[in-house]
Amino acid sequence: MLVAEFEDLARAAPETVWLEFVNGRLEVKPGADGARSDIVAWLVRSCLRQRPDLSLYAYRGLKVEAHREGRARPDGVLAPRRHIVGHGEWSDPEGMLMAVEVTPRDPEAVRSVRFAKCDGYAAAGIPVYLLVDRDDRTVVVHTEPEAGRYRSLTSRPYGTVIEIPDPVGVTLETEKLRGYGS
Repeated sequence: MLVAEFEDLARAAPETVWLEFVNGRLEVKPGADGARSDIVAWLVRSCLRQRPDLSLYAYRGLKVEAHREGRARPDGVLAPRRHIVGHGEWSDPEGMLMAVEVTPRDPEAVRSVRFAKCDGYAAAGIPVYLLVDRDDRTVVVHTEPEAGRYRSLTSRPYGTVIEIPDPVGVTLETEKLRGYGS
């Protein structure tokens, strides 16, 4: 499938269906359950309290992978305020500071956020990828994208503090995440 064909299909899909094109495969992004939505809301509050100059856009469409051939809809993308004004449905990742995913309950989708989407964000040059992994009960910060992979990974269990380095420059106190069972 070509990217243009995917975009036509995504435009024609009902608003309740989020399609992604990752690693050359058509994927349906699972809808957010209540816990996943609340974790994203917590991240919004946590990031913006420390960095009011930024916005965390939920479910923003991004052009990812090498040559921007993929299309992903992360749970959140952190960028300077008003950065996406004038963008269409799929934003170029230029200027985006961090992509965020919270693991869904679908095992196939979990593999995608851990591997394929992670690599797609790195290949697109997004400086930080934050994964809240509900199965492992960890928060994982991927940094230093190079050649389609993140070279640095920091993982902390729920309940600890984790630093997200520049260009994001925030500290997450993850005690609240303990209330979200696996």
